[in-house]
Amino acid sequence: MEYKDYYKILGVDRNASEKEIKKAYRRLARKYHPDVNPGDKGAEERFKEINEAHEVLADPEKRSKYDQLGANWQQWQRMGRDPGGFNWNQWFAGAPGGGRVHVEYGDLGDLFGGAFGGGGFSDFFEAIFGGMGRQGPQTWTGTRQARPRRGQDYEQPVEITLEEASSGTRRVLEKDGRRLEVKIPPGVKTGSKVRIAGEGAPGIGGGTTGDLYLKVTVLAHKVFERKGDDLYCEVPVDLYTAILGGETNVPTLKGTASLKIPPETQGGRTFRLKEQGMPLLRDSNKRGDLYAKVKVVLPKDLSAKEKALFRELAHVRGKGSS
Repeated sequence: MEYKDYYKILGVDRNASEKEIKKAYRRLARKYHPDVNPGDKGAEERFKEINEAHEVLADPEKRSKYDQLGANWQQWQRMGRDPGGFNWNQWFAGAPGGGRVHVEYGDLGDLFGGAFGGGGFSDFFEAIFGGMGRQGPQTWTGTRQARPRRGQDYEQPVEITLEEASSGTRRVLEKDGRRLEVKIPPGVKTGSKVRIAGEGAPGIGGGTTGDLYLKVTVLAHKVFERKGDDLYCEVPVDLYTAILGGETNVPTLKGTASLKIPPETQGGRTFRLKEQGMPLLRDSNKRGDLYAKVKVVLPKDLSAKEKALFRELAHVRGKGSS
């Protein structure tokens, strides 16, 4: 196992005071913080080393144990012994004279205004100090009191139909033996989140409780395609109505609406039905529009008379066979 020289990492003397250690730590941490060096793996690794060194040297109990280990390690080297033959066992956490120690570690994201690079402490730290770096940043090292931390937010996926998204709906959840009835407002889209305040994880050190979020997925519809707050559909129109004009029924989420078809309407023409789409999430009194695309339906199973009439029409239009 590789010996870590924490004094060298922080660039301080072995007799450095707590104030000197903290000052060196803050200076180096700001310099190598991942937010200051985005994408720089070398800086990220250096930042982890600096954090680990501070965890040990800023805590009197851990520093005392580390200094004893360091003195033995240096004596072993001065004697010209093989570094690989050093007896680490007596220094492992839990071994006689090397009991497990308590650690508190700093929330570097709060200090420097960004996310800590993370990744855990070295094998050396975990072996000597009981693997206490596994749980990530929690509170400041040293005499400073742990600041309250807000509890984690929870997220629960929920699926609803397009009709439910249009009118609003409710879902009942079970949490800690309690039933929570959650109102999902009209106009929600896939990806919308509905917040239930105070139903997340408990806070730490007196911090506030987190929230629970329902993450909505609106299921695909067999008739309508949704784009934002507008709806799109195809409406079948028989050949005779398309040619001569007339009216047809268009499906909506609230029933059917009558649509006037002008004479000689071509297939693919799209008509806008104002405010027949989805309600707006922040103002359910307003709605998007519905766009109905004409699909001309040709007649089937024509009788002999009907075929003759079509031939006559084709002849009139100059399309008949000579």
